[in-house]
Formats: sequence, structure tokens, C-alpha cells
Amino acid sequence: MNGNYQYPSKDPMFRLAQEMRIRNFSPKTIQAYLYYNKELLRFASKDARDIEKQDIRDYVDCLFNLGKSSSTVNLAINAFKFYYEGVLCRKFFVPGHAGIKRPKSEKKLPVVLSKDEVVAMINSLDNIKHKLMIQILFGSGLRVSELVNLKINDIDFFRKIIIIKHGKGAKDRITIISEQTLRNIEKYLTQYQPLAYLFESYEAGHKLSVRSAQKVVADAVKSAGVNSDTTAHSLRHSFATHLLENGTDIRYIQELLGHARLETTQIYTKVANNKLRDIKSPLE
Repeated sequence: MNGNYQYPSKDPMFRLAQEMRIRNFSPKTIQAYLYYNKELLRFASKDARDIEKQDIRDYVDCLFNLGKSSSTVNLAINAFKFYYEGVLCRKFFVPGHAGIKRPKSEKKLPVVLSKDEVVAMINSLDNIKHKLMIQILFGSGLRVSELVNLKINDIDFFRKIIIIKHGKGAKDRITIISEQTLRNIEKYLTQYQPLAYLFESYEAGHKLSVRSAQKVVADAVKSAGVNSDTTAHSLRHSFATHLLENGTDIRYIQELLGHARLETTQIYTKVANNKLRDIKSPLE
């Protein structure tokens, strides 16, 4: 046996972390699943082997009482299901009356900005780096995590595309980029000279954090005076909605966004107003 081999830890979460690493879960998912499973043990003051179905119910109820959204609660349930059913082989989530039920998802419509509002956000910023971040989020439909992981070599100036590597679900995909944005990237590269990542932190060669990118968007939202509910993800929503309104086939939009299911992309049919504009109010 190799002398550097590390024997399995006695930490009750070791098997969970190990199983997720073996299945190549993203670091973000691993972090979230470990967090909620540790929180459940702390909440119930029990070891994992002593957790009962009612403990999970009580914890889920506590999350709702704390004002957590149904998406957050569903993430916690996913964490419990994977650990107790997939790792410990406990039958807490079997179908039927006795199983733990999931909360209904909230049917909120995405925040969608007009092109003028996005331009106002860009113009409200003085820093070319920050302007470019918003241009790419809106003009190419990237997730903020994909934006900060974007490398210079991922941009194909000749084909006018961005190659997203290891996006959500560990999938690669291709998306579009405008000529104006490409020209601005060239100016930005000349001025900032990043080493690898397009958007580096203060430390050369290191990528910008997601939190920093989100703050750039939040500052632009405040300065431009647009919808205060706007987030970095709203720019991605706006990208998809504008494409749909301009007549782009929804399946192409699905590919550009990297959605695994068409149903996820179809939410934009509820906010696209190209068809609604043709419907006249009874008062007109």
C-alpha cells in the first residue's frame, strides 16, 4: 500500500463527499450538499444513522419558517435524498403517502430588461472592464459563474463565438457574441493585459470572484435606476427573451443557454411580448 494513502475519515460526511467526488459533482454542489446535511445533524442533535424522517420534515419546516424559498428548500431535500437514499440506503423518499414530499415551486416570471435599460447600465459605468462584463452577460447569455471562468482562449474572434467550457452540468457549449463586444474586448485586452482569464482579480492570473461580478451588476442597476430586482442572471433572461421576440427558434435558444430540457427555456414564452403587442385591449 502506498505510504501516502489516506484512510477514510471517521467524519460522517466523508462517504457523502467521497461519493460526490467519484460522480464528478461540481464543487458548488458538493459544498451545498455537505452544508445542508451538516446543518440537519446540528438541528436534530443526532448522528446520521439516528436521523428519522420526522427530523427531515422538522428541518424543512424550519427553513420555510425562516423565509427560505422553495428552490432553497428543494436544494436541501436533494442533499438529503442523495445522502440518505443514495449513500446510506435509507428509504425516506419512497413514492407514495409515506415519502417526504417536495414543496411546490414558485412560479415567478424572470426579470427582463429592455435594450435601452441595458445600455443605460453600461453607460452608468466608467470602467471598461465592468462595461464589458455587462455586455457579455446580456449579449451572449452567460451565467455569472461562466463569465468569471471565461478564458481569453475561449473567445473565437474569427467565428464570432464564445466556447463555454464545463458549464452547468459539466457541459461544453457555444454561444454568440456581437462584433461590437469583440472590438471592446480587443481594446480591453490592450489596456488590462490579463494572463489567462478574461476577467482577473487584483491578483494576476486569478479569476474574478462571482461575488465581485454580481456587485458590478448591482452597482450598474443602482446607477442606471432600472428595476431594483435586476440581478446578473436577469441579463441572461433578457438575452433569451430578446432572441425569442426577434423570431429565433426556441430550440436554438435552448442550445445557446445550455438548458438540458426545453421546458426550462419555455419560461421565456411567458414574458416575450412580440405576440402580446398584436393583441388589442377591449378599451382601444
